[in-house]
Amino acid sequence: MTTSQPPAAASDSPLVRAARGLDVPHTPVWFMRQAGRSLPEYRAVREGVGMLEACRRPDLVTEITLQPVRRHGVDAAIFFSDIVVPLAAVGIDLDIVPGVGPVVAEPVRDRAGVERIRDLVPEDVPDIDESVRRLVAELGPTPLIGFAGAPFTLASYLVEGGPSKNHEHTKALMHGDPDLWHDLCARLARISGAFLRVQGEAGASALQLFDSWAGVLSRADYVRFVQEHSAAALAEVADLGVPRIHFGVGTGELLTLMGEAGADVVGVDYRVSLTDALERTGGRWPLQGNLDPALLFAPWEALERRVREIVEEGRAAPGHVFNLGHGVLPDTDPDVVTRVVELVHEVSAR
Repeated sequence: MTTSQPPAAASDSPLVRAARGLDVPHTPVWFMRQAGRSLPEYRAVREGVGMLEACRRPDLVTEITLQPVRRHGVDAAIFFSDIVVPLAAVGIDLDIVPGVGPVVAEPVRDRAGVERIRDLVPEDVPDIDESVRRLVAELGPTPLIGFAGAPFTLASYLVEGGPSKNHEHTKALMHGDPDLWHDLCARLARISGAFLRVQGEAGASALQLFDSWAGVLSRADYVRFVQEHSAAALAEVADLGVPRIHFGVGTGELLTLMGEAGADVVGVDYRVSLTDALERTGGRWPLQGNLDPALLFAPWEALERRVREIVEEGRAAPGHVFNLGHGVLPDTDPDVVTRVVELVHEVSAR
């Protein structure tokens, strides 16, 4: 399989330049979960098609990924997929249940369960390679961001059997059988890394490792049980030369540790200001974030004020990519999203 390179214009786009800490004409902006959810055109093409099926059909992946770029004028496309797609691709019996999330038929809580998890190879996901190549060709100068779930979050879904508020089975396994835990996460790191690599080799201009649940951990537990595995996943694509973004939810206490795991950009959720994030990380990495997605429902005057504050806070960082502090909520007015993009570009123009 030949390795594709992002178009030169995409490699020198505001998003990639900001991720490298270089001068930009304006603060680049994109939104997690911009591909889908709030767009009526997304709901129209997804009608009658399950989430996992939609993620494996290049025609749908291409269309859904492009929709927010066309509508909002964002500075990057985020690949339409789901963090459990590579798990399903290696044969794990799971489904994405509407209104619930990923549900695993047989939770993984013993040695036999771990041993059944095999490595991901490119032949498992030829459709992902095809989708990325189609998108890179369609997007031209607009960069495509590929992504994968981080080992801890994938492990939590597998061990709990689905989403969890308390992660009791996950933490019990971590502390009760550390050897089994590390074996599980090592396998998942290889899967995440391989999934990122498929996207990077097909031409994605940046790659994001998404750790939805890492915020439930203490710093000590993150260092002992998680950091090395996130680092292993990110290391799998270090040689590709594209920026690596590391984002987690509720991870204000972990930002430096996440950067040290191998990130080029540290994502910040809405619970910590960019000013505080910059102080905590010592200015070592460009930052991504961090508008509270709920503020997209606020009166425009309040929303505009907060957007301006975030852009201003981001000026002090080595680089800044404007984003939400988590994903676009399903009932968000798409026109408000478009106005935010325009405002960020306007107030940050150099």
